[in-house]
Amino acid sequence: METILVLKVSVIHLRRILDIKINIIMQEQIIEKATEMYLTLGFKSVTMDDIANEMGISKKTIYQHFANKNDLVEAVTMQMFDSISCGIDQICQPDKNAIEELFEIKDFVLHKLKDEKASPIFQLQKYFPKIYKTLHGKEYCKMQDCVVTNLKKGVETGLYRPEIDIEFISKIYYSCVHALKDKNVFSDESYNFRMMEELYLDYHVRAISTTKGLQVLEKITNKS
Repeated sequence: METILVLKVSVIHLRRILDIKINIIMQEQIIEKATEMYLTLGFKSVTMDDIANEMGISKKTIYQHFANKNDLVEAVTMQMFDSISCGIDQICQPDKNAIEELFEIKDFVLHKLKDEKASPIFQLQKYFPKIYKTLHGKEYCKMQDCVVTNLKKGVETGLYRPEIDIEFISKIYYSCVHALKDKNVFSDESYNFRMMEELYLDYHVRAISTTKGLQVLEKITNKS
């Protein structure tokens, strides 16, 4: 009798674990599909119905995991941030050339954001300001840390000029990268975002590099 009771309890426990795993997998699949669609079509354009239809599930299933679109957008945004942060950490290795590191990060981020063709950050700021504000704060801290580390490495290895003001340049870098996303200044009709990122990165590196650093930059730009 005790053996049967133990078996029943075990089965119930296993079912609960299985249900939890299934829920986690479904939630991850929803976030993955929503991320793909938001980056391709924009946060504003994609509805919960669109995501459900694309996945071949009911909208009710999505709402079992996310109370509303705002919650889903927040989950997608934070997951994107974490994924990009991890990728940047993998690129930023101590033995890597500081200038090559910047260009690798640029290519990686543009790839993850699908070259920002749907202007995801601009749409996030316009239609989901609270989520954007949270992201903005996390992004600032991450980028500030990353750029400061890169500048110090560049100075130590003789690629960047030793007299540069690291704190000031790191803030200017962050501000300029965000300014490129301002559609009121850089409209989609006039500017390609990848092109702007490449032009600004070239501008940034030339402004702070030594002769040695400029030689590294020329090698990188000649390859592309």
